[in-house]
Amino acid sequence: MTDSPAPEAPYGSAADVPALLDRFAADPPGVWAELMDRLCPMLDTAFPESFAALPRLARIAAARPPAERRWVLAAAGPIVRCARWSAAGAAVRETHAAAIAELARLTDECLRSPLGMAEYAGLLQDALAFEGVAVWDECLERLAEGEYEVACPYCGVNLFLVIGDDGFFSCADDYALGEAERTPLRPADAALPAGPGARLHARALADGQPAFAERLLYLFGQGACTHCGTEFAVADRVADVVSPDPGTPGS
Repeated sequence: MTDSPAPEAPYGSAADVPALLDRFAADPPGVWAELMDRLCPMLDTAFPESFAALPRLARIAAARPPAERRWVLAAAGPIVRCARWSAAGAAVRETHAAAIAELARLTDECLRSPLGMAEYAGLLQDALAFEGVAVWDECLERLAEGEYEVACPYCGVNLFLVIGDDGFFSCADDYALGEAERTPLRPADAALPAGPGARLHARALADGQPAFAERLLYLFGQGACTHCGTEFAVADRVADVVSPDPGTPGS
């Protein structure tokens, strides 16, 4: 991620983008990788033509039932997320406000459907991108995976923050070996103060995702370094990896 301007065009001629979108509309899962290579390489670079594709992506998503919409939203989400990383994307939210609002509505419909945790986390990231919520629109999939790798804010040692099926703890060594020292994470109270944590927790519960909501309490809870004992807010450490010196995480 950089603040440098985006290139003037995606790889190749922009003239072939409409035909690529036609093929994507007919087969989203089969064409998704090719589309993203073209319009959002590595899911972290977008172009003016990428942003121009948002209205068409919104129409493609609207034409499909929620259960068949995921790949379309997973194409639009990274493009919208990239809008904040370049000068070319600065006006995207105003220029394509209607399309982004429609994508947000369609994603919200999907989030209320029965979903596995990984799929839910990915969709929630897309929803946050459409809503303009920075930081958390990039790192919730890792919460579903159950692990973050961060640095201690005092001694700088690398830490694993484990939140999930393997437990809820911090560790400076490979915990899979079973011999590493572990320091338990402390979850936030369910009555989180107003902010991104409270909104995400309430949203996950409303969407029928209690296990993910529990993990969010640990994400917005407290941890400690197993090397030096320094205590820290887990969310601050995670946000610093996503967006160094982020100030107040999320919005």
